[in-house]
Amino acid sequence: MSETTSIKRTLIGRVVSDKMEKTVTVLIERRVKHPVYGKIVTKSKKYHAHNENNEAKAGDLVEIEETRPLSRTKAWRVTKLLEKATII
Repeated sequence: MSETTSIKRTLIGRVVSDKMEKTVTVLIERRVKHPVYGKIVTKSKKYHAHNENNEAKAGDLVEIEETRPLSRTKAWRVTKLLEKATII
């Protein structure tokens, strides 16, 4: 049998909720050009990501990676904490 290495998708986003146990909600924003009008529009999507050690808190910038399904809504996991939230 040959082993295949799959390239996993990674995304960078901001944690918007950390109220669940070992799970964070990450908001991913992307900018796309409208097909007819040409205006740059910001589209966003929220993903639930596995946060094993509860190190990511609300407002943090994190990198998430696609993984096997861990629950009904969770198929991503936090790989890196890129930036801590700034408290004003």
